[in-house]
Amino acid sequence: MLDLSTAAYTALDTHRYQAGALTAGPWHPEHQHAGPPIALVCRAIEQAAAAQGLTHIARLTANLLRPVPVGELTLAVVDDYVGRNAGHFSAQLMAGGKEVARFTALAQREQAVQFPSPLAGHPLPQAPRSPEHSPAARFGFAGGEFGYARLVEKRLAQGEISRGPCAVWFRLQHPLVGQETPSPYQRVAVAADSGNGISTVLDYAAYSFVNSDLTINFLRRPIGEWICLEARMLLGDNGGGLAESALYDSAGLVGRATQSLAVRPR
Repeated sequence: MLDLSTAAYTALDTHRYQAGALTAGPWHPEHQHAGPPIALVCRAIEQAAAAQGLTHIARLTANLLRPVPVGELTLAVVDDYVGRNAGHFSAQLMAGGKEVARFTALAQREQAVQFPSPLAGHPLPQAPRSPEHSPAARFGFAGGEFGYARLVEKRLAQGEISRGPCAVWFRLQHPLVGQETPSPYQRVAVAADSGNGISTVLDYAAYSFVNSDLTINFLRRPIGEWICLEARMLLGDNGGGLAESALYDSAGLVGRATQSLAVRPR
């Protein structure tokens, strides 16, 4: 159950939001974890798409231009093109008079479709273990004590956090905005940016591995409160890297997420 006493954001008006302490990330106490602001923009894009009758977010891409401060944010969404079955949207996130992130999204019109059975790859793959059978977990970096770590509840479905490939269930413990119930897409967006952190093969004290983007592809509408990331980190020899996550809900695979990493010694 959501703790309604505190939310990640307070709405100041239809375009401005005040970030709270629950958004703070592990890299710097005055910088947000990218998950909450990406979810905040996802919320705005969902609203813009729904106004056009497009209710499935098929893809959300965040280009993270600068650290997002724990402070006041302004966002704007633009309808780039809306057709019969799909619409393209873009969004801009501002803080302190500077653009801190830029987004694009693809939204689709939902329609029930019947498929033949059996069908290869179906039923959809399942998470390694259900949240009910997964033990409580905590982040293994930055001491596990920062705002975002309190925003989400975590349960370990496979492996070990911050010790290579693993699977972790996430559930919001507080609302994203005010006392609203977050949508399933927003729940995924809050969690998906954690793929590099939970699957790191590097020592947090010796290296930074910040991502400058996040792309989430949804094959269907997520359901429920729990979202599982089955994540792994891959490293190049040029200071680049990739974190990729299979995303699950209680019904099975819901999509995939990728992050481009800049890997640097501290």
